[in-house]
Amino acid sequence: MTEPAAKPRYRVQAGRSFAVAGPDTSVVKAEGEVRPGPWYLPITGGWLPAEVGSSMNWWQLGYDPISFGTTSAMVEACVSAYAQTVAMCPGDHWRANDKGGRDRVTNSALSRILRSPNDYQSISDFLLNGTRSLYLHGNAYGLALRNDRYEIDELHLMDSTQSYPRLATTGDIFYQLSGNDVIDRRLGGENLIVPQRDVLHIRLQTVRSQWPRPLVGESPIVAAYGDVGIAAAITAQQMKFYMNEARPSAVLSTDLQLDKDQVQALRDRWNEQSKGLHQGGTPILTAGLKVQPWAQGGKDAATAEILKLSNEHIALAFRIPLQVLGLGGNNLSSTEMLMQSWIASGLGFALNHIEEAIGLLFGLKGQPDEYVEFDTAALLRSALKDRIEALARGVQGGIYAPNEARHSESLDAVPFGDEPRVQQQVVPLSAVSKIPAAPAPPAAPPADPAAAANDDAKPPPPEKGDRDAIQREVRNLFACADRIGRRRITS
Repeated sequence: MTEPAAKPRYRVQAGRSFAVAGPDTSVVKAEGEVRPGPWYLPITGGWLPAEVGSSMNWWQLGYDPISFGTTSAMVEACVSAYAQTVAMCPGDHWRANDKGGRDRVTNSALSRILRSPNDYQSISDFLLNGTRSLYLHGNAYGLALRNDRYEIDELHLMDSTQSYPRLATTGDIFYQLSGNDVIDRRLGGENLIVPQRDVLHIRLQTVRSQWPRPLVGESPIVAAYGDVGIAAAITAQQMKFYMNEARPSAVLSTDLQLDKDQVQALRDRWNEQSKGLHQGGTPILTAGLKVQPWAQGGKDAATAEILKLSNEHIALAFRIPLQVLGLGGNNLSSTEMLMQSWIASGLGFALNHIEEAIGLLFGLKGQPDEYVEFDTAALLRSALKDRIEALARGVQGGIYAPNEARHSESLDAVPFGDEPRVQQQVVPLSAVSKIPAAPAPPAAPPADPAAAANDDAKPPPPEKGDRDAIQREVRNLFACADRIGRRRITS
């Protein structure tokens, strides 16, 4: 006799309930139950920190929502860096050809959308706001409208704070879209329920606390919300300090006992010589007065260091090199090295992620058959030297034809410049055995018999004497002459 199956027990955790037997039996928690923070505020925007706890009157306890998009300059710099950089890169529709290369498709619906997504936005405006929404809220939504041929003819950006995915009981995915005033006026002003095939949804990493998973992305700001809160608290504290308190640059001190009137008289005389029209004058100190500068305390220096460390943590969460934000770090040798370091980390992922989402909406096969690609060469627009050196090496190495390199710089084609070229000595290894050997040097002409007879009739050249023998003979001659001279003198 078999025992009846035990009823699964549920454990409450972070907004949802999971059966002890496994996560497949998850159920939604009851309405009103508390889950740990931080809490996202979909209407007003921002997040409530986890320290709020379960208090419903959190606004009376001194807590404020953290609005990451407007209160943190570092978050704004990181988000703007991604949004503006992606908007700079033009996109193209590419398709592989039979020669192993690729062809740019210019007559497809995708190529038209990549030039003009709708009648009131440019592609740069669309990508700018879409990428900004992606990194601020973790999601970016776009509504696709089709023409009579069922081709996507328009793409409209929707508000990510008012748009959500919806999951039907059959598992089909729909989207509730809103937040675009132009579409609201044109389509009746009601919330739209749109099937998945007509929605461009770009999302970042998904988490278990966002339902329905894995359809809702989460912004990297969530990982750095503690550092954002620290930076906001430091900024607010410093603002209150400078508005409500004063810190003099120096103080006057003396060992004498001064009453109130004497102190006020000294203050007036000092201000008279150092303020207003007399600023920069030379006060004369008497009665043992001494000027002591008011130096910056160690607490203020530590506060500045904490603020700097918080900004670095935010940049780390967004995967942006500090050099891109102008905050120092190791200096790179060129603009190309800086861009390549960013493309290898956060920017490369962002571009590829957006490309794949657009390709999914248009039903492309993907790499390497048919795909979308944003051209990062636009990031080197100001690096003329680096571009020209790269093109010159590409032409000399046979990678680019001269006209291809000229076309990348918007220059006209030249005659005979459509074919790549290399130097003559560059040959494949398979052709080495077919290279003909170098010709032998020409043989010497045969000797003339008459000329040889004349050479025999000539007297032989005098033999060159031995240098040492000649020197000995010269010394002997000098010695004989010396002896003869002595004999004559003595006789």
